[in-house]
Order: sequence, then structure tokens, then C-alpha cells
Amino acid sequence: MKIGMISDLHVDINQKTLEPNQTALSLIIDLVMKHELDILLIAGDISNHYKESQLFIEHIQTATKAEVYFTPGNHDYWSKDHEVKDTNIIDNYFMSKQQSLVGKPKIINEKWAIVGTPGWYDYGYGDHDQYTVEQFEKKKYKFASWNDRHYVDWGVDDQTVSKKMLKQLIKDIEATEGRQLILMTHVATHPEFVVPLPNRIYDYANGFLGAKSYEYLYDQYPTIKYSLMGHVHFRKTFREGDRTFIVACLGNKRHWRHKNFKAQLEKTLVVIDI
Repeated sequence: MKIGMISDLHVDINQKTLEPNQTALSLIIDLVMKHELDILLIAGDISNHYKESQLFIEHIQTATKAEVYFTPGNHDYWSKDHEVKDTNIIDNYFMSKQQSLVGKPKIINEKWAIVGTPGWYDYGYGDHDQYTVEQFEKKKYKFASWNDRHYVDWGVDDQTVSKKMLKQLIKDIEATEGRQLILMTHVATHPEFVVPLPNRIYDYANGFLGAKSYEYLYDQYPTIKYSLMGHVHFRKTFREGDRTFIVACLGNKRHWRHKNFKAQLEKTLVVIDI
């Protein structure tokens, strides 16, 4: 079985990098067909509009017959381009869709399963010697600012959201009954995928890149063999023992040397065979 992994497509932001007569959707469909993927995993941040992100997934699935699974990223939750301000409403919308893994892990066969959660940042990778939890909660400090403060509203603090998602993820892992796992989260869950400190900007910004508390999963569940993450806008594969950690972010054009969506897409996709 061939499984493709990718994240952070940002199809709205990256639209200007498309050639005439190209669409992000058609390029993704072509890529899925080219690699003959059975499953495509997208670890969040398809667009800034939740309905557009969901339609994008459904169109891929219809056109390719591949199964597509998705964990929303912070941008998929944004209220910037629509009137839904309560992030919980958007979260419930995604969870109601068949492509969501939350509460319904995908059992592939007797040996393998896929589990997933958006995850949410818990400030754990930030520099707590310099900044307090209260300063992280404001998402703005001096020159540093995190735009979720304008467009995401859970009604509770980020650490509470992060804990709630972790609790559900543990329940989903337990439901796979010891199968080998592919874990998909949007945020980083391993220190290899955040910026090494000290750093003038990321002493603060690292607080919003990942959930350090989720690292516990790797000790508790040796059945996790692959961990796919997004959010950090770079690409890297890292092995630790018999476990492979993957960040496969397309990112946005600001991070590309060559401003060509198709070329960057082909460089980003990671394919595994199980």
C-alpha cells in the first residue's frame, strides 16, 4: 500500500505561483495519480477557509479514488475570510467529515492503522526563562506577533485545547489495539522540528510551533512507526531508532528559492510503502 504525505499547501496564498491553466487541485490530483497512491495524508493548512479546505479534500478523493485523510491546521481554523468566529464550530465541522481521523482512527489492516489530531501548541518549545505563560497567551510581545490571536477563538486557553486534543488522541491510539501506527499532527511534536534556541525571534515564536507535551506519546507507544507533522514550513525526515519523523510542508512562496508551485509540490511529497 502506497501512502503519500504532505502538509501546508496554502493554496490561496500560493495561487500566484501557478502557471497559466494550472490549479493547485489539478496538480495534486496529477501527483496522486502519478504515484498511484492508495492513501493521501494532509497534515493541515490547506487554505484560510474551512469550507474551501474540505472541498479541496473531497475533490481529490473523487478524482483519484484514493482515500484522503486530513488534520486541520491553524489556518484551516482561521476566521479571516468568513464570519464564523467560534473555532469550535469549525472544529466540529471538520470532525463530522469522513476524512477526519479524530475519534475514528483508520484501521488499514491487521498490522497498520493511522491516527491523527490537529494538535495544538502548548508553548512548551518556547523559552520559559524569558517569557511567562501569560506572555505566550497574548501571542504578541514587542516585535513578535502570532496571527492566530486575530483569527482563532477556542473560548479557552491554548494549553487547555492542546490537552483536550491529546486526551482524544490517546483514546484513538488505544482503539487501534497494538497495531503499528502512522501518527499525523499539524503541530511539531519533536524538538528536531523547531528552531534551536537561543534565537532572537524563536525564543518566543517556538512557543507556537509545537506541543512538547505530546513527546510523551513516543515513549508510551512504541507502535508509532511514522510521525507526520506540518506547520513549520520546511521539509525534513529524521529517523530515531525504528521510528521515522516526517515534516513535508509545501509552505508558501516566501520560503521557496524557485517560485513554482508544481516544482515545489513534487519536491515536498513523501511516499511510503507499507
